Amino acid sequence: MKRSMLKLLGLAVVAAWLLAGCASTYVLDNNVQAFSSLTSLPAQPSYKFERLPSQQAPGQLQLEAMADPALHKAGLRRDDANPHYSVQVSGGVVPILSPWADPWRGWGWGGGWGVGFHHRGFGMGLGGPWGMEPPWYHREVSVIVRELPSNRVAFESHASSDGPWRDNTEVLPAMFEAAMHGFPNPPPGVRRVDVQIVPPAAQAKS
Repeated sequence: MKRSMLKLLGLAVVAAWLLAGCASTYVLDNNVQAFSSLTSLPAQPSYKFERLPSQQAPGQLQLEAMADPALHKAGLRRDDANPHYSVQVSGGVVPILSPWADPWRGWGWGGGWGVGFHHRGFGMGLGGPWGMEPPWYHREVSVIVRELPSNRVAFESHASSDGPWRDNTEVLPAMFEAAMHGFPNPPPGVRRVDVQIVPPAAQAKS
């Protein structure tokens, strides 16, 4: 009985969080780890995107568009004609078991959305006392910056975040911003980076 009440409270909290997040700002917490051999940016911090053979799908263009504002905010400037760096980005989203789920009950079918190293699709979890768990996802993004023409890796960063369903077109750009936090001299080790997200509905009200 106590477990059911705790789970019901968790579902209510998640539902309130999701409803509030649709029309108001919220903070996305990210676990970030970055590595850098850079001491400062060059006089012309230009870059172009680099794609692996496995990253030729149309979705990669969407992912690069999500990463571009974060790269610009970090001080890099895109210049496909005269780049000083090449930048490779990847990311993905997969469903995981909600922290509010009953560990003694399984969950049903699911899928993951992503580009780079995951497939596209949908996510849903089934089970629990009311027949449905709140959808929960693990998201990851990575950024690798190489100096040209040596192709030496100058910067590498990875960001991950677990949370309920939200619009990936809002969440993934914020995660790229977290991944670039501190560029070009990020602190060592794994750290938490919070990024405030303002949904379009909240922007329209301001």
